[in-house]
Amino acid sequence: MKLLLLPWALLLLVTAPSPGRWPAADAQESCSHRCGEWNELCSCHPTCFGLDSCCKDFRDFCLEILPYSGSMMGGKDFVVQHLNWFSPTDGVICRFNESVQTRGHVDSLGHVHCVSPLLYETGRIPFTLSMDNGSSFPRSGTWLAVHPSKVSQTEKLQLENETRWQYYGTAGTKGNLTLTWNTAALPTQSVTIELWGYEETGKPYSEDWTAKWSYLYALATNVSNSGFFTFTPEPAPQNYQRWEVGALRIINSEYHSGEKDVHALWSNEHALAWHLGDDFRADPVAWARTQCLAWEELEDQLPNFLEELPDCPCTLAQARSDSGRFHTDYGCDIEHGSECTYHPGAVHCVRSVQASPQYASGQQCCYTAAGTQLLTADSMGGSTPDRGHDWGAPPFRAPPRVPGLSHWLYDVISFYHCCLWAPECSRYMRRRPSSDCRSYRPPRLASAFGDPHFVTFDGANFTFNGHGEYVLLEASLTNLTVQARAQPDTTPEGTQARGTGLTAVAVQEGDSDVVEVRLAGGAGVLQVLLNQEVLSFAEQSWMDLKVAAEDRVSIMLSSGAGLEVSIQGPFLSVTVLLPEKFLTYTQGLLGTLNDNFTDDFTLRSGQVLPPDASSQELFQFGADWAVENASSLLTYDSQLLVNNFLYGPKHDPTFRPLFPDEITPNSSQTTEVAKLCGDNHFCSFDVAATGSLSVGNATRMAYQLHQRRVQSLQSVVSCGWLAPPLNGHKDGMRYLVGSTIHFHCDTGYSLAGAEASTCQANGTWSTPTPTCQPRRSHTVLLSIIFGGLAVVALMAVVFVVLRRRKGNMAIWGSQP
Repeated sequence: MKLLLLPWALLLLVTAPSPGRWPAADAQESCSHRCGEWNELCSCHPTCFGLDSCCKDFRDFCLEILPYSGSMMGGKDFVVQHLNWFSPTDGVICRFNESVQTRGHVDSLGHVHCVSPLLYETGRIPFTLSMDNGSSFPRSGTWLAVHPSKVSQTEKLQLENETRWQYYGTAGTKGNLTLTWNTAALPTQSVTIELWGYEETGKPYSEDWTAKWSYLYALATNVSNSGFFTFTPEPAPQNYQRWEVGALRIINSEYHSGEKDVHALWSNEHALAWHLGDDFRADPVAWARTQCLAWEELEDQLPNFLEELPDCPCTLAQARSDSGRFHTDYGCDIEHGSECTYHPGAVHCVRSVQASPQYASGQQCCYTAAGTQLLTADSMGGSTPDRGHDWGAPPFRAPPRVPGLSHWLYDVISFYHCCLWAPECSRYMRRRPSSDCRSYRPPRLASAFGDPHFVTFDGANFTFNGHGEYVLLEASLTNLTVQARAQPDTTPEGTQARGTGLTAVAVQEGDSDVVEVRLAGGAGVLQVLLNQEVLSFAEQSWMDLKVAAEDRVSIMLSSGAGLEVSIQGPFLSVTVLLPEKFLTYTQGLLGTLNDNFTDDFTLRSGQVLPPDASSQELFQFGADWAVENASSLLTYDSQLLVNNFLYGPKHDPTFRPLFPDEITPNSSQTTEVAKLCGDNHFCSFDVAATGSLSVGNATRMAYQLHQRRVQSLQSVVSCGWLAPPLNGHKDGMRYLVGSTIHFHCDTGYSLAGAEASTCQANGTWSTPTPTCQPRRSHTVLLSIIFGGLAVVALMAVVFVVLRRRKGNMAIWGSQP
């Protein structure tokens, strides 16, 4: 199945509760210290623009910035919009997360600037602004700190031929190295080029385990800002050689070398082979082997993080469909050419979205072109789990939760030591073994699309085209709630259709932020809101994770549940994926997840409608799940939404839909509908309800996509990895039901046992791995045979000779 890519992905983590919906008790007319609040007199919440209810000083205190995102490494100069400051001041201070402060400034045009600090976390970082040198911070905004690998290439210091940098000093890699950068991103006459090193100190998994970036030394000062620099690396002084992971930074030469929180460009973090000492260059293999052995010794002292990682999906199709728990590893992406440098033989890898709960570790799963999972026990290209999750883990800041960098120290640089710089990869693979999939359970899938039609987690399907706001899903296990708004469309003749479709979907889990996806600005335009504030994707295509395609949003929840919202025709299509742990915990329009479709039409009261309930009964079932104002997650930021949904009924009792049993064939469209829809009754119903063949076609495609996803997520039996025989080998790396592994022995050995083993439906192999026993060659056997005959012949000759001698002695004794 070709899985559609997603244009935006939101990693929805449990954070502070979103702002309250109702007005604050103490009415004020200023937004000073009040951003995000509602008020009876005026509002400081972002929805106030659409409602024309903003306090007059809203823009002065609730800050909009440009650019709004940059690397968590810091150094991005951003400008506060709509705030002009013409009074002389040198007291601009920007405070991030209530703890990290940087010095800002006011330019000659009165624009207020801040510089983002070096952070150890990604995501939306609240910041406040002081214009009086820190006496007060009445203004607030949000800065988006981005994983270093997700920063735009135009905002980076580029290492030309980065592999050469990371192999410098090894056999055949010497000479000059080159840096390039976009001069417009750092407007200045001259620059200083610096090396910074990253380390994590203290006892692992203790409170004193600390992450730290340190300025090491300058490669060059007062270099012309030409966008190009080349040099021949010299071995670093001894006191700097302990840093093996780091990054380069360039700054305006007017600043002191190593000065923090100034406008800067950073390179990717990388292995500092080019900076290491003479001992590395003299014998890089021996040096790397020593480091590998030291890493191996340390690993054996650390906790076993593998036990709490999720099992990998069994097939490539499962891995690409389980989008709530796994996401594309961009180092090996089938949609971008499968350039799998570290995983030869694989075409696609995925990583677990969430870090493991205790050790903040990550799972990786790689697959071959045939869709088979590739294991390290069979190939160096197999998937390797990570002690440090590449994307980090809340609350970030401390090891091993620092995005990207903890992963580099505990999983990547050690791979260089053992596998790339020294031939000791078997040591690495023993401590980073691939997960098989024997315990993997695919998620359950439910969808809503078209007019709208619903397919529950247990496979029941029905049509409910109500006009209002409804609960798609409530799950008490994690207090997960998914709500949707349905509105009528217009017919080609311009009248209101008797069908409706989803126009907004909102989700919250526990006390997390609220994410909403809705149609806005006309047909075909998706808008994403976080806590009722519209997000901009002008700079970042996703929050925390990267994706690229059109008309689709993926939301990944901390429980492993996932939502995919896309545009299908004039309406939204929604897919919800739930891990198996949600069994028996769900209710709402998407049914009761318990492998029993007969109770999917359960009302709030607990009454269950039969599976063959009439269309009118199912309409009442849908109406029963109307959202209540007190629990609504949806946004009301226009008078239309306020009047029709906030103050109006959550389910419009005056709207009369078209019921399936009321459809009368339109003779002018009968042939076209039959050709388009075939036996897809959802498609034919939507053509009848809207008068549009294109709407019917969109519904048909949405349902087909749902069916393909369900097929991809079917459970698969795995028998687990089967070892080759000692002094032999095997053919085959697929360990799923029906697969057969063939065994062979090396030269000089013979097979004792079955030549093949097949994975059975009960999850066991039909026969165990055979043994390879030494065998005697034909030459040896012949030598033994002829040698034995020769011995027998020799003994016979000796016997005859002795008999003759005895006879002669008797004759001689009788003579006189």
